[in-house]
Amino acid sequence: MEEPLHVGLINDSFPPQIDGVANAVLNYARILQKQNNYALVAAPYNPDADDSVYPFRVIRYQSIDVSDWVGYRAGNPLDPKAIDQISQEPLNIIHAHCPVTAVMLGRSIRETIKVPMVFTYHTKFDIDIRNAISAKLLQEAAIKALVRNIESCDDVWVVSKGAGDNLRSLGYNGSYTVMENGVDVPKGRASDSMIQTVMDLYHLDLSAPLFLYVGRMMWYKGIRITLDALCLLKKEGIPFQMLFVGSGIDLEEIMKYAESLNLSDRCIFAGAVHDREFLRAIYSAADLFLFPSTFDTNGLVVREAAASGLASILIQGSCAAEGVSDEQNGILIEETAMSMAKVLIGLCKNRERMKELGENAMEQLYCSWEMSVAKASDRYKEVNKHYRPKNQILFRPDDAFFKSIGDSYSALSRIRAFYNLEKEKRDIRISNQLKKYSDRAEKSREALDAIRDKWHKLAQDMSEDIKEQVEYYLDYNPFIRPGNGKIKK
Repeated sequence: MEEPLHVGLINDSFPPQIDGVANAVLNYARILQKQNNYALVAAPYNPDADDSVYPFRVIRYQSIDVSDWVGYRAGNPLDPKAIDQISQEPLNIIHAHCPVTAVMLGRSIRETIKVPMVFTYHTKFDIDIRNAISAKLLQEAAIKALVRNIESCDDVWVVSKGAGDNLRSLGYNGSYTVMENGVDVPKGRASDSMIQTVMDLYHLDLSAPLFLYVGRMMWYKGIRITLDALCLLKKEGIPFQMLFVGSGIDLEEIMKYAESLNLSDRCIFAGAVHDREFLRAIYSAADLFLFPSTFDTNGLVVREAAASGLASILIQGSCAAEGVSDEQNGILIEETAMSMAKVLIGLCKNRERMKELGENAMEQLYCSWEMSVAKASDRYKEVNKHYRPKNQILFRPDDAFFKSIGDSYSALSRIRAFYNLEKEKRDIRISNQLKKYSDRAEKSREALDAIRDKWHKLAQDMSEDIKEQVEYYLDYNPFIRPGNGKIKK
């Protein structure tokens, strides 16, 4: 019988922090556990987290709140308690989903327990780095460190061909495997009652087309293109509604920009929606999904929308547009507001066409997480089969650092095992001694009982005077009953 997988999934985001990668890790863990494997998730500590709701184990490592800067809690990949806890788990593969802290933590653990580490490249991290760091030299140094981290992994996955191209552009020269993500939204539209709940909650008008965006509220998601295109539609007098679902550090600026374009009466900002069934109803209520992002490497939300029969408008050549055929199961445009507005004007006059595109998207683009994780599981087994621990210190300078951490925790693990063994041996010795003393005490009690019975038998044949003396002797003689206590008759 094939050995079950024991996978340690490490990432910088996990619920209650919601984004595409956190959703991917959640589904990997859920499905691996459901398939009788063992899944462990390691994520930064979050005071609002309730990990008791998951059917798999979650270990939280030290973190600091930098959400005002980058929208996340930053984890400490050198947290000794977390390294110790994770290293004691029965893992046979590590899967990191962030090329910075997650891979750093994974490298220390790999050196400790000697199992392979897989890495998935989900996001164009060079854009995040350039948004977070203004100095060009520091940007280049950070990108080089990121690539070195990725190169240290035993198997590299990307979520799309475009993601692989982006990784190559950063200087990565190793091999990689395209491993697409799935969606956890069931195939098919939500019930009419749930759709009506969405319409009532957001005061939507059935007579006007409803456009939708779901994701982080960040400018680099192409949201400015969407707002500028909608402004052109409004100037043309075309009725429409726009629903934005998500949160992010640019949300306030985006809302102000929409107001400056006189779109406040047409745009609804719903914030983050965590209920997946309700989100499915939102997808089902919309006519078209607007996602002009060139940042995303996979566009998971595009597949989620397709699952509910909702087609997308995407930038031609973007990663999110991979697998989408123009005018067949989606619409591909140039990266301009004018290009989007032109398409929207035509489709608003033909809502049946939007419905037809949505039905095609549901049939042609849908991929469940079960299908995706099944493919990943097969790859895990291949990686495990061919894995041989190697001394990477010879060709990567920073490996010396992680190897020293791994060696330290390996030594600690051996010390702990030795201590536990010695404790077990000591406990056995004590148990044997107690048993020996107990056996001796039992034999002594048996001997004393025999003497007592013999004296009582003799006393029965004696005169009453002598009998009383014997009874007194039996009751109070300390040699017969140590402790000077009376013998109960």
